[in-house]
Amino acid sequence: MFSPQNVQYELAEKAGGTAYGGIAAVHAFVQKVGLADAIDRHVDVFARHTPYYESDHVLNLAYNALCGAVAIQDIETRRSDEHYLECIGAERIPDPTTAGDFCRRFDEHHIAHLHSAIDEVRLRLWKHQDPEFLQQAVIDMDGTIVGTSGECKAGMDLSYKNIWGYHPLVVTLANTGEVLRLVNRGGNSNSARGAAVQADQAIDLCRQAGFRKILLRGDTAFTQSKELDRWDTDGIRFVFGMPQHANHTEIAENIAKTAWQRLPRKPRHDPDTPDRSRRKNVKLQIVQERGYKNRRLQAEWFAEVPYRPQKCKKTYRLVILRKKVNVTEQGWLFDDYRYFFYLSNLPKEQYSSEEIIYQSNQRCDQENVIAQLNQCRALHAPVDNLESNWAYMVMTSLAWTLKAWIGLSIPVDGRWRDKHKQERQRVIRMEHRKFVDQFIRLPAQVVRSARRLTVRLLSVSENLDVFNRWLRFALE
Repeated sequence: MFSPQNVQYELAEKAGGTAYGGIAAVHAFVQKVGLADAIDRHVDVFARHTPYYESDHVLNLAYNALCGAVAIQDIETRRSDEHYLECIGAERIPDPTTAGDFCRRFDEHHIAHLHSAIDEVRLRLWKHQDPEFLQQAVIDMDGTIVGTSGECKAGMDLSYKNIWGYHPLVVTLANTGEVLRLVNRGGNSNSARGAAVQADQAIDLCRQAGFRKILLRGDTAFTQSKELDRWDTDGIRFVFGMPQHANHTEIAENIAKTAWQRLPRKPRHDPDTPDRSRRKNVKLQIVQERGYKNRRLQAEWFAEVPYRPQKCKKTYRLVILRKKVNVTEQGWLFDDYRYFFYLSNLPKEQYSSEEIIYQSNQRCDQENVIAQLNQCRALHAPVDNLESNWAYMVMTSLAWTLKAWIGLSIPVDGRWRDKHKQERQRVIRMEHRKFVDQFIRLPAQVVRSARRLTVRLLSVSENLDVFNRWLRFALE
C-alpha cells in the first residue's frame, strides 16, 4: 500500500505558506473583540514602547501556546516563520529572552490589571449570549501542584506531595471552562489560601455580566466556613465537600438505618444500544491471580441532616454519602464503609439530596480543565520567581480562554439553530490539542497584496464548516 514515488522539494520564491493558517483568523478575532486595546489600556509596564506594546508581549505568549508550543523557547520558531508574522500583521515579535524579561517586570498589581483587561472583553462576550446562558454561573475552585527542577526559582517551596515548585489556585467557570482567576502561590501553601478573595472577584464579575444565579463549588479544602453566612445572605449558592472529622463520622453513624436511601446512578453504558459480549477484565484477573488487595464499590446510600459549622451562625444541609466497599485479598476479607460529606444551601424544594451529590461530582470536571491548562503549558514555571511565573501562567492560560470565546462566538441562526448550538458546545468542550489541529494548525498559502492578505487553506478538517461560520463573524 505504501508505494515509492519520485519526490522533489523546492523553496517557493513568490508565494509562501505556513503551517498555522488559522492564526490569522484568531488575530482578527482578537482585534474585533478589542482584547489588544484592553490590555494596552489596563496594563502599564513600559515607560516607553520601543517598539513593543504590552499587548504584543501578552498575545505573543498566548499565540505561542495556541500553536501547540511546549516551551517558551518555541517562540523562536514563530519568529523565523515569515508568513506566520504576516498572518498577525507583525514585522517581528519578541524573542524568548525578551518574553521572559517582560514576565519579570510584573508584580501582583500588574497581574490584577491584566485580569481586569481580560474581564472587560469577557463581559462583552457574555452579554451577547442567549438568556439561557445567563441563567446560572457555576464557579469551581481547585489547586494544583506545578513542579520544577530548578533550584533558584524564588518563591517556590516543598509541597505536601514532596514536590518542589508552586501551588497555583485555579478558579474557572464550569459553563465554558474558561479561567476566571489564576493565582500563583508557594508550593507549601494551603489549598484554600486566598480562595475566598478570588471567589468574591469571580462573583462580582458574574453579576456584572447579568447571571441570575451563582453557584460555588469546591472540594473539602475549600469549605470557607467563616464566609458561608455572608455568601448565603448575599444570595450565593454553594456546594462544598466537608472533611471527615470525628464529629462528622459520629453524626453519620448515629443516623437511623431507615433514614438511609439507595443512591441511583446512571448506567455506564447506554441501555438502548444493542447487547454485545463484554471483554474480560484483564486488570481484575491479574489482581485475583496474584492475590493483591482489591477494593470494589458494592453499593451507595445517602442521608441528610441539618448542620451548623463551628464558624457559622446559620444551619445548612449536610448530605452524607455512605459507600460500601468490598475488600478482597485471596478471598473475601471484610466490607469497608466510607463516608463523604457535602455542605450546601441549595433550596430543598428545588434540589434533592442526591442532586447535591451529583452537583458535587460534576465539580470533578475541573480536573479536566487543569489537564488542558497543562497541555497548553499554562501551568509551568519557565521564569525565575513567583510573580514572573504567575504572569506567564495568566498570559498563557489566555490561549485556553480564547478557545472558549471562539466557541461562544460561533453564529447560531436559522433552521439549523439546534445543530449550531451543538457545534458551539463541541468547540467549547474541545480539548486543547484537538482545537489546535482543527482551528489553528491549518496548512495555508499566504499571499500579500497591496491592501489585502489572502490565506488559502490547503487542507480540509472535519470542523471546517464550523471554522468557516466562525470566520465570517471574526472578519465581518
